[in-house]
Parts: sequence; C-alpha cells; structure tokens
Amino acid sequence: MRGYRTGAAAWLTVITMGTTATAYLTGFGRYLPGDPVDNDGIAARLGGDDPVTDRIRRRVLEANGIRQRHYALDEHGEPTELNEELAVKALRAALDDRGIDADDLRMLACATTMGDVLVPGFASMVHGRLGGGPMQLLTASGVCASSLSALDAAAAKIRLGDHPRAAVVGSELASRSLRQLRFDGIRAGMDSHFLRWMLSDGAGAVVLEFQPHPTRPSLRLDWVRHVSLAHEHDVCMRSGMTGAETSVGRTWQDVDITDAEAAGMFVLRQDVSMLDELAEAGLRQFEELVDIGLVDVTHLDHVVCHYSTNVFRDLAFDGLRRRIPTLDTDRWFSNLETRGNTGSASIFIALEEAWRTGRFAPGETVLLAVPESGRFSFAFAHLTVVAPPDQQGAPT
Repeated sequence: MRGYRTGAAAWLTVITMGTTATAYLTGFGRYLPGDPVDNDGIAARLGGDDPVTDRIRRRVLEANGIRQRHYALDEHGEPTELNEELAVKALRAALDDRGIDADDLRMLACATTMGDVLVPGFASMVHGRLGGGPMQLLTASGVCASSLSALDAAAAKIRLGDHPRAAVVGSELASRSLRQLRFDGIRAGMDSHFLRWMLSDGAGAVVLEFQPHPTRPSLRLDWVRHVSLAHEHDVCMRSGMTGAETSVGRTWQDVDITDAEAAGMFVLRQDVSMLDELAEAGLRQFEELVDIGLVDVTHLDHVVCHYSTNVFRDLAFDGLRRRIPTLDTDRWFSNLETRGNTGSASIFIALEEAWRTGRFAPGETVLLAVPESGRFSFAFAHLTVVAPPDQQGAPT
C-alpha cells in the first residue's frame, strides 16, 4: 500500500473538518491489444470478403478516416483476451503511472457496452481479476458516454469524503460481435455493417483522488454533465431486439436463443439515417454549456472529443464556426485515425495519449466531449491542469 497510508492523514483531516474534497485525475493508463491492424487487414480478422461486404467496408472506411485499430483477435479471427482482461491491463497501467497498487483503491468504477458474461456485473469481474482489498464497485452500462458516467460517480464519492482514491476504466471488446460468423445466414444491410467496420477493441483508465499528485501536474475535475435525450429520439444503436422499439416477444430474452440468433438480434446495428441528427443535437448541448457559462470558449485551451467518424468532426467544426468564428481547431485532439473507435474506452485512451505526449500545461483547461448514439445522450467533463502543491501552494 505504497500511496494509501501517506495520504490517509490528509484525507481524514478533510473528512473530520467537514470540508468538501476536490477530485483530481492523477494517473493515466491504456491498453490496446495486439499489433495495429490496417484497413487491408480487417477482413483477415473479421471475415467478410465477398464483393458486397467488401464494397460496404471500403465505403465506411473512406468516410470514417480510421487508418488502423486493434483487435483482441489472432490472425485467424479467434479471441485472444477477455474484456475484463483489457480493463485490468489498462487499470494496472494507470496504477503504475500513479505509483500505487490496487490495494490503495477504495472504489472501482467500470464502463463497457457488453461485458464477457451476463451475470455478475462487469465491475465485479474486473475487481476479481485485478485484486486489491475491499472496495465499492460500480458498473456503468451503456455505450460511449458510460465512461464519463463512471467518472462522475467516482468523483462524487470522493467529493463527499466517502473514499480518498478510486479508479475508473472504460473497456470494450467489440470484435467478438463483428466476426463473419455472426452474419452468416442473416440479411445484413448498412445498419449492421456500418458498426462492423467502425468499432475495435481497447481500454483506458484513470486514477482519481482527493488531492493532486505530489510531484507532477494533475487534472482537477471541475464538473461533469451527462444528459439523455431518449425521450425525444428512437433507438439509434441497438442489439438484442428487433426494430427500434421494444415490446414483449421482440427482445432476445423473450424467444429461444437459436431463434434470436437467426433473427439477427445479436448483430450490433446502427440506424445511420439518424447520425446527422445526433451531430446536431450534440452541438446544441455544447452551445447550452456555453450559454449557461460552464464553458468559456475564450479560455478553453483543449478539447478531447470522441467521435466515431471524421464526418462528425467536420460537421461539428462547421457548426461551431457559426457560433465561434475564431474557433481554433488545433485545440481539438482525437486519435481516432490511429487507435480506432473503442466506444466507452475512447475518451480515456485519447486523454491518456494527450497527457502522455505533453499536450497540457498547468493553468490550462480541457473539455472532454462524448456523444452517444445509443438513444442520444451526451457527456461532457471540464478539467483544469494544476501544478504539484510544492510549485504553487495549496490548489484552488
């Protein structure tokens, strides 16, 4: 327990004085399985080299701009790791980056779209493999924005004084659902093939605690905002159901598993006709943050944005320029082209790379932005880079 005892006295002082703690990101990690796979190597991993599938694949890849990605599959398309293993490797990287062990954690918040098993929850499986002592667990289930939901929950417990330190991980192993065997005998159109050539595998993690790192800069978590517009929109990204609406008899749990598979219920689908609407709704949510004063665009130094395709990036830039004519797009960071779209893991994988490569400096601000197409939800987090205490006194 290298780091827990040294911070315990300070944490107890915060709690006994009734002071509200602040949450800081102090460790960063990621894990991307296997060697990078370029666009020409996808079919070897996932299958689907018939003329129709090949044409759809090339069309999607041309639009999304992804040049390479990672899969937890070998050269024959067989799985090599579990999703929980990806999560644990990212967590251990973040813990090593902070210089602590799993024993130093008091909370673990895990986000994923699909875990390895139905029951128990993903966080329980990750904790069991990670080890460490007793801790509070949270499984945030959803799609891309679930990782910021997990971050929000962990930060809330730190600010309440319930825990001095937590770890948050977003992890995805989509490739198992993208292989040709899931599509054999199923009439698959663009709604199913779209995500097949968009998604890949990986995990990203952060360590969160009540005080900044003692010897290097940290990221203070100023706020998190997550809003769902599901009451206004139909399902856009789905699996386990037929059509965009649920009713008795139309989900995978209502029918025989064989019948559900034959009906294509286990194929991950995206209603591509709704994606422009998603981009527009995301812009409106960002503008609302500006209007209420949470985001000051004149003092916003960096934006780390998750998006699934460069088409969305271009739409976002066009919309923002109408509102902010002086927008400097060099402030925006994304590693979509080289790391791929890893769903809930994407924002932490991008944040880790931006942090590791020295993009941020003390005093600067960072906005994390994550749109989620599942049924239209949007998550944002605002961070401020702070120097270690011995370089600027007590953090504000």
